[in-house]
Amino acid sequence: MLHELHISGLGVIGDFDLELHPGLNVLTGETGAGKTMVTVGLALATGARGGAQLVRTGAASARVQARFDAPEGADEWAEDGEVLLARTVAADGRGGARIGGQLATASALGQLGARLLEIHGQHHALRLLDPSTQTAFLDRWGGDAHVVAVIAMREAWEGLAAARRALEELRGAVRERERELDLLAYQVREIEAVGPGSAESESLAGEEARLGHVERLLELVSGVEAAIGDEGGAADALAGAEHALQTAADLDPGAGDLVSRARSLAAETAELSRDIRDYRESLAPDPQRLDGVRSRIAALKGLQRKYGETDDDVIAFLARARERLVALEGADERLGALEQEVTGLEAAFAERSAVVTQGRAKAAPTLVGALTSELAQLGMPSAVLDVVLEPAAPGTGGVEQAELRLSAGAGQPSLPLTKAASGGELSRVMLACRSVLADLDEVPTVVFDEVDAGIGGQAGLAVGRRLARLAATRQVLVVTHLPQIACFADRHVRVRKDDGLATIEVLDDDERIRELSRMLAGLESSEHAVSHAEELLAEAARERAGAR
Repeated sequence: MLHELHISGLGVIGDFDLELHPGLNVLTGETGAGKTMVTVGLALATGARGGAQLVRTGAASARVQARFDAPEGADEWAEDGEVLLARTVAADGRGGARIGGQLATASALGQLGARLLEIHGQHHALRLLDPSTQTAFLDRWGGDAHVVAVIAMREAWEGLAAARRALEELRGAVRERERELDLLAYQVREIEAVGPGSAESESLAGEEARLGHVERLLELVSGVEAAIGDEGGAADALAGAEHALQTAADLDPGAGDLVSRARSLAAETAELSRDIRDYRESLAPDPQRLDGVRSRIAALKGLQRKYGETDDDVIAFLARARERLVALEGADERLGALEQEVTGLEAAFAERSAVVTQGRAKAAPTLVGALTSELAQLGMPSAVLDVVLEPAAPGTGGVEQAELRLSAGAGQPSLPLTKAASGGELSRVMLACRSVLADLDEVPTVVFDEVDAGIGGQAGLAVGRRLARLAATRQVLVVTHLPQIACFADRHVRVRKDDGLATIEVLDDDERIRELSRMLAGLESSEHAVSHAEELLAEAARERAGAR
């Protein structure tokens, strides 16, 4: 609920604080005293647009602060279970917003404010005018079983919509898929035709180097072979050295180590000589093989330019391309499966939406009867409400929308509320809706401005009773000129304008009588008006006692 409202520099309001009661709060006062500016301030605090024209002449800015009980899920803004919404509009038109003392945007105020406060009046857009709200209202009236059917229908639509999106994406990608299939097939064929092996390029590079320089290699190896292995070469010299050192060792045992080393060198040299001979014998010019190696290297480099820096990179690309081909080639099966799924979901949605349509058609007449009866008691005896189910594009709300239509009097056409109802009539229609379905939503504070437009007498008392009944379950703030409504107040606040500035005061019992007398007769001290005011208060007390 709304606990406290502070306004400064807004219209005729200089600076005042207003504390609200949990039940029915009534604001009264002379025309132009500033009552409606209270609702304007509340609208600003809950995200409504504001401009420099709202700022009081001579004031630097208009400021509004509203302290509410924090709703669920607003922990980041709340402190001690409460949340403070603040709005500033400067004289130059610039503005600012805060929630819980933290900087915020006007849209953030609006999102949070929509959960805290609802304003109905001639200058405020009514949520009731939204077709989705009217449809939700009818669905609530339809009862718990109908609401369950609506939820099932909504889930069916969401599943159908998701499947349709997937199907359209798949269909839209057919041409692109064909192009990708052709490209992948070509790439796979190209790589498979070459058939690269792991690290094959490195091996071929070595073979190309040997074959390309075979004559020079033969020349070099033959020279080395002659120096080591031929008669008189290094091998013979080392064998002779080993024999001489062995003779020396026979004479001097200290030369034994030299013998061992010489023998090792002679053996290694002999083995080297054999290996060189084998290597020389393996070298033979082979122009045909050299051409083949070079062609193979060129083919591998061609793949590497397209698909990877190394043979292993190319092989990895081939594996990915094959895997993607398999996935794309299976898309036709996926397309068929999705088409079947969409067909099944369409049937499910059609079945569930038909149940919802039947439920709405069944609920509409009883809702019409209840609302028409309420309006008769709210000063609109000739008004006739109707609920028309208008076909709509299939969606989460089904295949139709409920539209409330009003004929305000005999001979007047039945038109949508936006075209048929004045501000006061709209407020009373909203009050009628809330009377027949108290849990229309969970907004804890409801504000009615000009709900009394065009009514008085017994109709005014009926409106007062309905407001008092509504205030039993939530906080209600009413701006009114009717004593028949004001007499039901749990807290009566009078707004006055002194020296061009609005002031407020909470009235006690005696002051309430004087204010009601003024509203009845224009005189606070009229004995007849005082008597009438006392009667109204007594009647309101009896009504409240009977309601309890």
